[in-house]
Amino acid sequence: MLSRVAEAIYWMSRHIERAENVARVIDVNFHLNLDLPLNRSDQWEPLVRITDDHPLFQERYDSASGRNVIRFLAFDTDNPNSIISCIEKARENARSVREVISSEMWEHMNTFYLNLKTLTDSGQAMAAPHQFFGDIKRSCHLFAGITDATLSHGEAWHFHRLGCLLERADKTARLVDVKYYILLPDISDVGSPFDNIQWSAVLKSASALEMYRKRWQRITHERVADFLILDRDFPRAVHYCLLRAEYSIHEITDTSPGTFSNPAEKVMGQIRTRLDFTQIEEIVTGGLHEFLTDLKQGLFSAGESIQQTFFEPAGN
Repeated sequence: MLSRVAEAIYWMSRHIERAENVARVIDVNFHLNLDLPLNRSDQWEPLVRITDDHPLFQERYDSASGRNVIRFLAFDTDNPNSIISCIEKARENARSVREVISSEMWEHMNTFYLNLKTLTDSGQAMAAPHQFFGDIKRSCHLFAGITDATLSHGEAWHFHRLGCLLERADKTARLVDVKYYILLPDISDVGSPFDNIQWSAVLKSASALEMYRKRWQRITHERVADFLILDRDFPRAVHYCLLRAEYSIHEITDTSPGTFSNPAEKVMGQIRTRLDFTQIEEIVTGGLHEFLTDLKQGLFSAGESIQQTFFEPAGN
């Protein structure tokens, strides 16, 4: 497969996953603010930190009000990680590889973008924000389903999976880190109803609350972190994403599992192995924030290695 084609598919998938994650955390935050006490209801700034766009936000907006944060994360075309920017980039990537992807994928991606642009330009999106962000999530899910059902599960599909899984792992790690390190204003809140509401919101942001409840009844920060970081079966857990991403890399290169033939396989294998032999008690003892900082750096290095190994030097 041409590196240009592989890169377009990889980034198409990453941008769609990024847009879906942004829509999810905004939607959950709407409901979180309804549940919090009035003096604790301003929880919008951490959403900007999750996407790692806080410096750009400060340049463009004077306060982290709900309206400003939503505009920045959803509709601001000058923010490269906003929903509208991500879907536009995904559409352009899809358009550039129309001869490789299925017609159903392209038709859905094109319709998705045009509908989003219409709602954004008309201002209708904020008239019913819960419905709008729900529609974004459903459109992203639909694209994933169409891709799985209509694209042959060869190299192109594995590059699609690689982009999706790496982006998902990064956003889940950021979500847990922001809650643990930034959202909690006082150590006295640990274990309080306020703390439990926020950890429930973290689980909802990862669409994980129901699956967590099936395994554990009581919400604790250690169990939530364990579930979202180390679980091997939940599809948004970091460990699950790395296991499947490493599998896709080996399918692309035809290298045997447990070995490596390029920097991308080496870095991915190192991160995955660390999670294989780590327990949540060790992570908490050593510092959850410090562990997640190292994990995020590892995921960034994995993305850089994938770019250098499989694609042309120029980024996307």
